[in-house]
Amino acid sequence: MATAIALRFRSNLTRTASHLTSSLRPPLFSSLSTHRFLSTARRQTPLRPKKTIDIAARARQLQAKRLWTYGLSFATFTGFIVVVLNNFQDQLVFYVTPTDAIEKFRTNPTKAKFRLGGLVLEGSVVYPSSSPGVEFVITDLITDIVVRHDGSLPDLFREGHSVVAEGFVKPFTDDIKKDNSLKKVSAKARSGHYYFSATEVLAKHDEKYMPKEVAASIEKNKKILQEANANAVSEEKDKLNNAS
Repeated sequence: MATAIALRFRSNLTRTASHLTSSLRPPLFSSLSTHRFLSTARRQTPLRPKKTIDIAARARQLQAKRLWTYGLSFATFTGFIVVVLNNFQDQLVFYVTPTDAIEKFRTNPTKAKFRLGGLVLEGSVVYPSSSPGVEFVITDLITDIVVRHDGSLPDLFREGHSVVAEGFVKPFTDDIKKDNSLKKVSAKARSGHYYFSATEVLAKHDEKYMPKEVAASIEKNKKILQEANANAVSEEKDKLNNAS
C-alpha cells in the first residue's frame, strides 16, 4: 500500500511539473508574430516629413508663367505682322511725278521703285546708240526726267500726252551722259543726276489717261507756272514804266 501511495504521488508530481513547463513556454504563434514584426520594423525606412504647400505662392507662379506665355505669343504675332506689312509695303508702288520721284530717291535710295506719271515731252522720243531701246522725257512741267525703256511702247503712246512708266530711279552713267545722238529738248532732263529705267510703259484707255495723283500735281504745277509768268510779266512792265 505504501508503494501504491508513492506511485500516485510521483504521478501527480510529474503532471504538475508538466503543467508548469507548458505554462512557462511561449506559444509558437506569438513568437512568429513577434519575429515578423521585428524584421519588418528593421526594413522600414524613416518617414519623410510632409511639406506644406503655399497655395498663394503656387498661384502667383502659375500666373507669372501664364503672363510670360501671353507676352511671348503677342511679341511673336506682332513681329510677324510687322514683317508682313514691311514686305507688303515694299511691294506697293505709288504713282509719283518726276519731282516726287527724285526727291524720294534722294531721301531714301533703297526705295527706288516707282510708277512715274506725267506728260511725254514733245520731240523727246529718240533711239540712242548706247541702248537697244527707246528714250524719252517725262515732265510734270517743273521737273524733267529721262526715261529709258528696252521694250516696245504701247500703241496709245503719244508725245505731249500722259503716260505711266513703272521702273527704278538710277544715277546717270558716263555712257549715257556722253551719248550725242539725243535731241536738245532733252538737255534739261539730262543736266540732272538721275534717270528712270522703265520696266514697263503704260498708256491705258486712251491718250488722256493719267492717275489722279499725277493729274493733281500737274494742275498744281500749271498754276505755279502761271503765277510765275504773271509775276514775270508784271515785273517787266514795272521795269518798262520806270525806264520811261
